Amino acid sequence: MIDNLKNTQKNMFNKKALSNQDASQHYDMIVFCHLRWQFVYQRPQHIISRMAKTMKILFVEEPLHYNENENSGNLIIINEMLHVLQPNVKDIQSIAAIIPKYVSNKIISLGWFYSAAFCPILESIHFENVVYDCMDELSLFKNAPMHLINQEKYLMSQANIIFTGGKSLYESKKRFHKNVHCFPSSVDEYHFSQALNGIAIPNDIAKLKSPIVGYYGVIDERINLQLLHEVAKKLPGVCFVMIGPLAKIEESDLPRESNIHYFGMKSYDELPHYLKAFDIAMMPFALNDATKYISPTKTLEYMAAGKPIISTKIIDVVRDYSICVSLIETADDFSDAVVSLLDKTDRLSMEIEYNKILEKTSWDVTAEKMKLIIKTFAK
Repeated sequence: MIDNLKNTQKNMFNKKALSNQDASQHYDMIVFCHLRWQFVYQRPQHIISRMAKTMKILFVEEPLHYNENENSGNLIIINEMLHVLQPNVKDIQSIAAIIPKYVSNKIISLGWFYSAAFCPILESIHFENVVYDCMDELSLFKNAPMHLINQEKYLMSQANIIFTGGKSLYESKKRFHKNVHCFPSSVDEYHFSQALNGIAIPNDIAKLKSPIVGYYGVIDERINLQLLHEVAKKLPGVCFVMIGPLAKIEESDLPRESNIHYFGMKSYDELPHYLKAFDIAMMPFALNDATKYISPTKTLEYMAAGKPIISTKIIDVVRDYSICVSLIETADDFSDAVVSLLDKTDRLSMEIEYNKILEKTSWDVTAEKMKLIIKTFAK
C-alpha cells in the first residue's frame, strides 16, 4: 500500500519544477499551509485554486527537508497563476529568509494562513492584509506542540479577516475576533455527480463483491478504527473499503479482517470512479479532541454522488445533516444502519434532501463570497 501511495503522489502533480536560478516574481498573495498541495485534495486546494483565477499566488508548504548546504526550496508550477514552494530550510521561521528569492515585491497584498505555526513569518514579511482560514483546531491534533495555542492567539491578533471551516469553529473563534466569517466545507457537485453516470469503476474495487461500504480521506487519529473493526466482524458479508493515506498512525494500527480493504491514496480525479462502486458511504470518525470542530468535506461529496451515508455523531454533521444521514454510536448501530440502508429500495426522499442541501453551496460560491469580504474589509 505504501508503494502505491508513493507512486500516486508522484504522478498526481507532475508539474514543472523551477531551479533556484529562476528570477523572483510578483505575487498578489502568499499562502502558508500545513497541508501539502500534493496531498489529499481538500479545502485549501479548492479555495486557493479558485482564488488563483484572478490573483497570482505562491502556496508555501512546511519545510520538506533540510540540507545545510542549500538554503532554498523547490518551486512547482501548477499553472501560470499558482505556484507551490516546498522550502528546504531548517524550520518554519527560516522560510522568511528565502521568500525574496521567489517573490520580487517587498509588500504583499495578502497573506493567507492555514496554520498558526507559520506566524513567525509575520515578523519578517509585510502583508497589507492577513487572512486566517481556520479549517481545523490544529492544537487538538495528535502531537501538536503546546505553543501552537499562543501562536494562534498572535495570528488572530494580526489578522484582519478570519474564515472558519464550520459552525463549531466559528462559534469558537468569534469570541476572540470581531471579523469572523463562517464558510463550512463545500462541494464541487459536478465532479462527484459523475458517480451517477456511466464512468468506469477501477479494477481493484471492481473485484470486490457487493455490498461495499466505503470511506475516502486521510486515515489518522480521527478515524475510529475499533468501531470499523467491530462492524466488519459483525457483517462478514459486507466489504469495508478505506481509501486514503495514513497520517500519524502506522500500518500496524489498522484493523485487519478479510472484508476490510485498504487501497491507499487516490487522486481527486479518481474519487468519483471509486464512489460509484460504493453501496453506502461512511464517516466512521472517532469522537475525540481532533474531531470536536471538524466539518467533513466528504459529506457533501458523498451526497453529490447519491450515496446513502452513515456517520458517527460529529457535531456539525448532526447539526446540519441529521435529516438525511444515518447517525450511529456503536458497532451495533452501525451494523443495523448498513442492513437498513441496503434494504431500502426507494431513495427518492433522500435524493430530495440531498438536492436541497447541495443547491445552497459550491466551492465557486464560497470563493466568490470570500473575495467580496476581502474587498470589503481590506485595509
